[in-house]
Parts: sequence; structure tokens; C-alpha cells
Amino acid sequence: MIIKSLELDGYRNYEDLKIEFNQHTNIIHGNNAQGKTNILESIFVCGTTKSHRTNRDKELINFKREESHIRAYFEKNDMTYQIDMHLKKNKAKGIAVNGVLLRKAIDLYGIVNCVLFSPEDLNIIKNSPGERRKFLDILISMMDKVYIKNLVEYNKIIENRNKLLKDIAYDKSLIGLLDIWDKKLCDCGKQIIITRKKFINDLKIITSDMHKSLTGNKEDLLIDYEQNVNEDDMENEVFLNRDRDLYLKNTSIGPHRDDLIFLINDIDIRKYGSQGQQRTAALSLKLAEIELIKKNKNTKPILLLDDVLSELDSDRQNYLLNSLKDIQTIITCTGIDEFVKNRFKIDKVFRVEEGKVISES
Repeated sequence: MIIKSLELDGYRNYEDLKIEFNQHTNIIHGNNAQGKTNILESIFVCGTTKSHRTNRDKELINFKREESHIRAYFEKNDMTYQIDMHLKKNKAKGIAVNGVLLRKAIDLYGIVNCVLFSPEDLNIIKNSPGERRKFLDILISMMDKVYIKNLVEYNKIIENRNKLLKDIAYDKSLIGLLDIWDKKLCDCGKQIIITRKKFINDLKIITSDMHKSLTGNKEDLLIDYEQNVNEDDMENEVFLNRDRDLYLKNTSIGPHRDDLIFLINDIDIRKYGSQGQQRTAALSLKLAEIELIKKNKNTKPILLLDDVLSELDSDRQNYLLNSLKDIQTIITCTGIDEFVKNRFKIDKVFRVEEGKVISES
């Protein structure tokens, strides 16, 4: 899969941008706070409907404007896709594919396959369980449309059940409604757990192989699924924890409490790993993400590297760069560093200054 061109109108600091990409390696360089990341972010939004930096559409809109537009052209398996996205400050976004308006934003998932790797991702191992669930949910959603629909439904169930738990504190007669929401919670939650287990089994194998290559077979990385509840026990556990939920006014059982475990030699590197181990594991995880998309979608994803090379040592830089030879890659950096010039074939270079993009090659 490749992105051919991108047009931004009133997006972040871009008043009007048109940029055409090479199908191989593209470098976008410039000083900090000039708008490099905004370009990668807009491409990521075309694949996932959401930014990796904010959940609020209004933050993607130029502060002088009430709305913004993204238009991007992609090629995938000999088919062309035009993605048009209309972002509004106080209304839901509008999305069209090849001129056809989508009824739901989640219908966009799976069309554009891209992998974004930012400096923040290097901390995914030591960050909160919510960050690891977000990584997992985005990855699976790009490959399984049923999963994203179940996830959206599950989040609505949690929201409604939590509201009911709060309402019961003031009106005990509402407690009978919990049975309805508990059944919905379990039916939908089980499907999410089953799908996660399947993908994590594939992910752990690929990530382990990547990690061995990165460390010269010196470390074995094991990823495991830390379930809040087993799917077969969910009804019973939800029932047993009902009093606790009523007291806390919050749902304590379900896959919204799950996590991923990362072990090296039986040591939990989320808590006890060195920064080097955590970063290497994160790099293994992102490279495994690429391989999973290749396997499940029969296409090579677009790789977006947001100023991440400067955060890696030379060995990890070399490994990453050597892994990208057959993938369209868009890299942001503050300068065309010597290691990029000497070790990596660059096909197109852009310079960004204050929301203006100048093609240098």
C-alpha cells in the first residue's frame, strides 16, 4: 500500500497544503514545531479516524478556522482510494471514500493500512495498561472490522452500566436493570477477549523473533495476555463483583481492564526492565505490527516514522532502516543526518518551515 498525495486545508498549522509522495522513501525535515508531525498525523487519521495525539477533532482544526479538510489518495492491491475527511469543531466528522459518504466513521477501518512509530511508542512498555490496550485495539481494528464494531459497542455498554451504577445510589429500584446490562457486558466482552487472544498468539511469535534478531539472540522476549477475567468465567465474576461495583460506581470486570505482559528471562520489564530493554521491546512490537498487517491484509503498510530515529542507538537504527526496504516510508527528522545520508536510500526530500512544505528533490 502507498499514499500518492495528500491535501490539507485548515488542518493544524496548514492553511493549504498539497504534497506528492514517492512510493519508496520520503524524508520530511525541519526545526521543531514547524508542522512535520502534523503531516504524519493526518495520514494516520485517514487510517484510524483518530489522531494519536488527541481524541478531540477540534484540536486538529486551525485555530482561525471552524472546520478543516483532509484529502488523500492511496493505492492498495491495484485499487485507488480517495479519502475525504471533513472535520468540524462542534459536529461529527464527515468521511467519504471514492466520493461515497460513510454512514459510520468506523467503516473507514481496514481501508488504509499504516503503522505510526513515534518517540512516545518507545515508552509503551512502561506506560499505563491503557496505552497498551490502545495499541492492541488499533492494530486489531485495522485487520478485523467485526472487532472494531464489538469494541465500540462494548465501550457504550461500559458507559451505560457505569451511569446506571451511579443512578442506583440514588434510586435503589433501578437495580433490576443491572441484569440487562450485565448480559450485554458479558456477551460483547467475551467476543473481544476471544479475538484478542487470537491476535496476541500471532503477535507474541513474531515479536519474539524480531527481538532475538535485534539483540543477537541474547534475549528472549515473551508477550502474554494479562486477562482481567477469563471469558468462560465472566458471567460469574461480574455477578460476584456486583456489590463492589455498586460501591465504587464503576465496572471492575471485563476486557477494559486487560493488559499485555512483557517478560525477558521471566523478569517483567514493564516494571524492572532497563530503558534499553524497554525500547528494544517496543521496537520489536512495532516491527511485528508491520508483519501482522502483511500477513492478515495481504498488503505492505505505509510506515510513518515520527522523529524516532534520533531516539535509537546506531544498532537499532541500522536494524530498523534495513527492515524498511520494501515498504513506503515517510520519516520526519530535524535534519538530514549523516547516518541517513550514508546508510539509507532517500527518494524524496521535503523541508518544512512554519506550515509551508518545500520539495528539495
